[in-house]
Amino acid sequence: MTHRPTKSQLMGLLSLLVFLVALPNLNVVESRRARELHYFQYDAMSCRAYSASLSEFGGVGDGTTLNTKAFQAAIDHLSQYESDGGSQLFVPPGRWLTGSFNLTSHFTLFLHKDAVLLASQDENDWPVIDPLPSYGRGRDTQGGRFSSLIFGTNLTDVIITGDNGTIDGQGDLWWQKFHKNQLQYTRPYLIEIMYSSNIQISNLTLVNSPSWNVHPVYSSNVVVQGITILAPVTSPNTDGINPDSCTNTRIEDCYIVSGDDCVAVKSGWDEYGIAFGMPTRQLVIRRLTCISPTSAVIALGSEMSGGIQDVRAEDIVAIDSESGVRIKTAVGRGGYVKDIYVRRMIMNTMKWTFWMTGNYGSHADDKFDPNALPVIQNINYRDMIAQNVTMAARLEGISGDPFTGICISNVTIELAKKAKEVPWTCTDVSGISSDVTPVPCSLLQEQGSYSVGACTFPEDRLPIDDFQVQTCTYGRRHL
Repeated sequence: MTHRPTKSQLMGLLSLLVFLVALPNLNVVESRRARELHYFQYDAMSCRAYSASLSEFGGVGDGTTLNTKAFQAAIDHLSQYESDGGSQLFVPPGRWLTGSFNLTSHFTLFLHKDAVLLASQDENDWPVIDPLPSYGRGRDTQGGRFSSLIFGTNLTDVIITGDNGTIDGQGDLWWQKFHKNQLQYTRPYLIEIMYSSNIQISNLTLVNSPSWNVHPVYSSNVVVQGITILAPVTSPNTDGINPDSCTNTRIEDCYIVSGDDCVAVKSGWDEYGIAFGMPTRQLVIRRLTCISPTSAVIALGSEMSGGIQDVRAEDIVAIDSESGVRIKTAVGRGGYVKDIYVRRMIMNTMKWTFWMTGNYGSHADDKFDPNALPVIQNINYRDMIAQNVTMAARLEGISGDPFTGICISNVTIELAKKAKEVPWTCTDVSGISSDVTPVPCSLLQEQGSYSVGACTFPEDRLPIDDFQVQTCTYGRRHL
């Protein structure tokens, strides 16, 4: 006998079939939700209680829609949480065209690995701000300057980071205007943070900046880490990282290809820098790789009128660069560069291994004090190897104001086949050397190989060495 299923049994079977058919779709829905959450973890000095995505504020990542208002609306909204656990703004995958926007305190800007911030090429999208008081004018022109793409002033606890997301300055238009003398104001930078403390800039790729890339100024407790900076080696003034009148700064694990100095340490220009009087000090540079055929790997100056002191650089790789370490100053700068320590540097294809000049020349205006002479002293270089070098060193102090306390030890320089006939030139400098090849000029008195450790490198820790990160999370569930 055949038993036919009852109506209730058929309905139950039908319900089961519907459930089984729908199950894959339910999984798809759940997986989509998971993707939309963008839940992930990252390391930062501070974690945040509140999170938001740029797309929630009208952002469109199509590469053509201008998102300046979306960025500012999101940040303005999130600023309400400054004193309530802080906030983070997530930039999803996409190409996000934007002009300049301002950050807030206790805030994290996080770029997804497939997110690209595209800097607008319309000058109207860049507010004009006053020149820096320690410079007295813009670097490109007299008067004001365009605000940086990512800008902040008088902030505390700010993080700009990502999973190696990209900030593209689209600088070619700006470079052309510079070369054609068509700039009305000084070109913008990609990131500038002023009068601020506890800053982290990490795990990003910066390309084609209109001018300088990263510029912390008048700030303290700054960490720049894991940054890749790329610009054509012919692009004008595309310095990599420029700590300027900053205290306690750490730059590490960065790769820079630049049309100017990879790291340029600054503290103001001529009479303006002297009057402002804020030095850069307690600076650590570690594990830097640099390519800059027309400029320095590490430059101290030329704007150093507020003073530069206690710079510690180690484990540096330089490839196809004009000079390894360069000190730039001039009569009228005033200020000082002292207590500089560099060790474990490897260089390949260089014009100069070391370059110091007291005749850099350019001035903010004609009001500088010709009696304001810079002090350059206690400069220590040790444990270095250089290959394919055109000239070992060019050391030129100032007549009546010599550079003193120069120490170079355990350095081997292999000259190129077409090297200069005289590998060292030294004027108005004094110091010592030990175990250096080729033999330095007589102004650096040879101490013998037994004094190979003559040049010191501090073993104490700076406060910025105690910078700690923690594992933070992002997820839209925080909204």
